[in-house]
Amino acid sequence: MAAEQRKRNIVIIGGGIIGSTTAYFLSHHEKFNRETDTIMLLEATKIAGGASGKAGGLLALWAYPNCIVPLSYKLHQDLAEKHGGADRWGYRAVHVGQLDMYGILSKKKGPSAANGESVSLQKRTQKAIGLLRAAGVPEDLDWIAAEGVQSYEEMGTPATTAQVHPYHFTTSMAQLAKEKGVKIVYGSATNIKQDAGAVKSVTYKAKDTDEESTIYADTVILTAGPWTKTIWEKAPISALRAHSVTIRPTRPISAYALFTSIDLPRGNSRKSQTVTPEIYARPNDEVYACGEGDQLISLPTSTDLVQCDETRCQNIVDQVSSISEELRDGEVTARQACYLPNVEGRGGGPLIGETSVKGLLMGAGHTCWGIQNGPATGKVLSELAWEGSVKSAQIGSLDPRKFGL
Repeated sequence: MAAEQRKRNIVIIGGGIIGSTTAYFLSHHEKFNRETDTIMLLEATKIAGGASGKAGGLLALWAYPNCIVPLSYKLHQDLAEKHGGADRWGYRAVHVGQLDMYGILSKKKGPSAANGESVSLQKRTQKAIGLLRAAGVPEDLDWIAAEGVQSYEEMGTPATTAQVHPYHFTTSMAQLAKEKGVKIVYGSATNIKQDAGAVKSVTYKAKDTDEESTIYADTVILTAGPWTKTIWEKAPISALRAHSVTIRPTRPISAYALFTSIDLPRGNSRKSQTVTPEIYARPNDEVYACGEGDQLISLPTSTDLVQCDETRCQNIVDQVSSISEELRDGEVTARQACYLPNVEGRGGGPLIGETSVKGLLMGAGHTCWGIQNGPATGKVLSELAWEGSVKSAQIGSLDPRKFGL
């Protein structure tokens, strides 16, 4: 009977970065016994099918909230060292800067280039190099149009900023958890049953058959990102759609993440339009770029039903093409959209910790810093699940119970 009492049945709902890192740390905890305990990672469509597979992947010590950022940043370093993250999920330190530009390049070269519609900037001329130096642009940031630079300000160095490829990192966390005994099940959670103020089970519909199943659980960890509210209605989580593209540049470029402000001309008007795409160079000869969010289309029922607006993606391509030949003449390899989870009301987010229902834990509402803060979230949730308290960080300000949960 004693052995039966010690048995734990844990269900994690949501296979994005938060759910996958939680599964990793739960399964790597010293108290986990794969012979007696069960950990299920329940995912509606596929691991990293939402924002966790389509994010930028920037890691920064100056991210928020500061109660978990240092822990998470260090855990990223540790995980990369332990599991070969540099090769497996593109972990590396990067420079980060704020770049103000005039968009001066015409659109991508084509058959008409010989007619003067596309102009080479010859960035390696002494004049171009002088313009970059005068604006304070680092010497190795040589893939932007020198004539268009207004100013450059350093935001982070390789000592304070890094990056991962979000899809590869998230799927690696899930795979490493699976190797330790986590069972990954594909199905949509429909109900979290409770009795006497404590969780008892999770009901879900299988992805391929729609067959309904119920699994007993003494601990349920809700990590469903923007879909959290569809499972736990009281959760103050809203969704923001974000578009992004990936581009294979014409040559390998230096490791910079750029927050930009680009002044673009409005046709024949003298007025300009200011746009602010983010541009992240990745180590696999890929550049990620994203634009502003929107709430034009409501959150669909699952990640595979997210609608991508081709016009918004093309706008991002045009914006970054206006400041870099390498991007303008490169190959667009993906146009995509996802939804980011935001916490509504006072205090912002994310929400991490216990709820008023015994055995129901939550890790949701990470906004654009989900990849950065995934490891710390998984770490502290694993401590709560196995030890009953958090030891690695002070997360009282993120307590879901402060939001009536």
